[in-house]
Formats: sequence, structure tokens, C-alpha cells
Amino acid sequence: MMKKYLIVIADYYKDISRGLLKSANDSIPRYNKVKIIYVPGVFEIPITISKNIKKYDGFLALGCVIKGQTPHFYFISQSTTDAIMKLAVDHKKPIGNGIITCLNMKQAIARKKKGREAAQAVLSVLSQS
Repeated sequence: MMKKYLIVIADYYKDISRGLLKSANDSIPRYNKVKIIYVPGVFEIPITISKNIKKYDGFLALGCVIKGQTPHFYFISQSTTDAIMKLAVDHKKPIGNGIITCLNMKQAIARKKKGREAAQAVLSVLSQS
């Protein structure tokens, strides 16, 4: 049965984002409808999903946060994760969290195929009866 998916992707780190998107998109069966919305950073992902929550069956949140010299990394990572989980539970819709949090660019490059895991999680939840 065809499902509608929304992928919201933060493209601050364009190369990493492209890898996350490709690995996620490759995991969604072709007969489904997929829309992609780009946002500047991961902090904008939850509000974008919230604005579209009634239009789609499942969602993917993709992006990358790399730790810098300040605590900003922790605040952005935690608040975004909490908001995504709250949206999923409150609306009873799966949101695959493919936002990778890394200590450096080397880790991010090594994990840029993690979009696949987020997509597979959403597919798994939607297949439950």
C-alpha cells in the first residue's frame, strides 16, 4: 500500500546531508510518495514536521550537528531530539531520527549513511498492524 513520506533535511553540512538523504531515499520503496523539504539547520526540523504532520504517514528528520567549542551542541541536539519524540508520540506517527551528532567531521563522514536506519525504522513502524 502506498504511503506518503516527508523528509526534512538540514543542509548546513551539504556533503553529509546528501549522504544521509541518499541512504534514506534508497530505503523507501519506489511506489511511495516522498517529499523533501530543506531547512537551514536541525533546530528547524521539528517545526517543519509539525506544520506538515497531518499530510504524511511517516517522516524522516535528517541532518548533522558537530560539536564545537561551546555547549550549543548539547542544547541543539537535546531540544531537537525531545521535540521530534514529542511530535511522534502526540500524533502517533513515526518520525525516523536520522540526525547524527558527532564530535568532529571525520565521525560525520563515517556516519553519513545513517539515513537508511532512520528510514527502516519508519517503515517498520508503519508496517505494524
